Amino acid sequence: MNDLSLQSRYELKELELNALLEVTQAINNNVSEDALYKIYHFILRSNLNLKKLALYVFDEGWCCKVNFGTQQNFMKTPLPPVFHQLLEITSLRDIQAPEFGEFDLVIPVAHKTELLALVFVGDEHADSYYDHAEGLKFIQALSNIIIVAIENKKLARKQLQQEAFRKELEIARDVQQFLFPDKLPRTDRLQVEASYLPHDRIGGDYYDYIPINKNQFLLCVADVSGKGIPAALMMSNFQASLRTLVRQTPNLREIVEALNYQVLENTKGEKFITLFAAIYDIELRTLLYINAGHNPPLLVQHGYGCRWLQEGSTVLGAMHPLPFINEGFLTGVHDFTLFCYTDGLTETLNDNGEEFGSDRLAQYFSDPAIYVKDLRNIHHDIIISLDNFKGNNGYRDDITMLSVRVA
Repeated sequence: MNDLSLQSRYELKELELNALLEVTQAINNNVSEDALYKIYHFILRSNLNLKKLALYVFDEGWCCKVNFGTQQNFMKTPLPPVFHQLLEITSLRDIQAPEFGEFDLVIPVAHKTELLALVFVGDEHADSYYDHAEGLKFIQALSNIIIVAIENKKLARKQLQQEAFRKELEIARDVQQFLFPDKLPRTDRLQVEASYLPHDRIGGDYYDYIPINKNQFLLCVADVSGKGIPAALMMSNFQASLRTLVRQTPNLREIVEALNYQVLENTKGEKFITLFAAIYDIELRTLLYINAGHNPPLLVQHGYGCRWLQEGSTVLGAMHPLPFINEGFLTGVHDFTLFCYTDGLTETLNDNGEEFGSDRLAQYFSDPAIYVKDLRNIHHDIIISLDNFKGNNGYRDDITMLSVRVA
C-alpha cells in the first residue's frame, strides 16, 4: 500500500471524503447511536476493506460496540486493564494480551488526556489499509468523529434527564410545601411555632396543627425513613390520611391504628414513619398523646420542670396490628411549653463525631427564663447552638422543630 498509484490514491481519498460526508449527514440528521455504529462498521469494512476490527468504548465501563472479521467474539470479551491508559497508537506485539493476538494495532481515541475508545485493527495482508500513515489517521479521525458524536448524544440525554429530574424535584417541593399549615395560631393564650431546615431540597419531615373544635387541637410531628421525592410523596399521602381521620374521629388511638395500617399498605413494609401526635383540650387542661417511635418531645411546665413524653408505640408501617399502644394522659396541663423535634436535631455531629443529643436540650429548657422567652427566639437559640456545635460538619438530616405554648 506504500506504492499506491496516483489513481488509487485519488480513489481512496474519494472514498474517505464520501465516508466523512455520510457520517456528517447522519450526525446532522440525529440518527441513533446504533445507526452510527452501523455506519462506522460499513465504512471501514465495505468501503475501506478493513479485514478485522473491534471498537471498545467507555460507557460506564469498557465494552465492545463494533466487531467484525475475527474468530473470537469480542462483543463478549472484556477489555484487559493493560489497555485502560493507552494514549498512543501501539503494536499488539508490544503488549501482553494474547486474547487480542488477532489484531496488529490498537488506535486510541481520546479527548485531551481522557481515553474515550480503542480501535483494534488487523489484516492478514502486508498491504493493509492502515499500513500507511494516512490510513491510520483516517481511522483515528473517523472513530473520533463517531465517538464524539455519541458522547454528545449521551450528554444531551443526561441533560434532558437532569431537567426532568429538576422538574420532578420542583413538583415534589411544591407538594411538600402544601403539607405544612399556612398559618399557625399566635394569640395571647395559644402560640404555635415551627422551623423546618431541609437537609436537601426535598425532605421527609412533616409537622401539623389541626383544630378539632373550639377547645381541642391536634399537634403532630413525623419523620419518614428515606429522603427525596418518594419521602415527600409518602408524607403527602400520610398528611391527607391524618386530616381525614381527624375529621372522622377524635379518638387518638384509632387514628394511630388506622395510620399504621395505611402506611403498611402503601409501602409494603419497605418504609416506616415515626410520629408524635397529641390532642390538647384548652378548657379541660388535658394532654393526650401517643409517641410512635419518635424522639420524645419535651414538656416544660411551671411546678413540674421538664418531662419527656415517651408513652406510645413502635414505628408506623412496620407491622399490623401494632404490638402495643400506650396513651400518655396528663391532667392539669397549663402554662406550659411543648417542644417537638425530629432526630436530625439530636443526631447532628460535631468534629469529634459526638451527637448533639437530648441532654443539651434538657439543659437549655431547664433555664427558668424559658417560660417567658418567645418561641421564635427559642428556635433561633437552638439553631445557633447547633451551628456552633457541629463546627465544620454539615447537617446529615432534615431538622424540624415544632413548639406550642399555652398560657
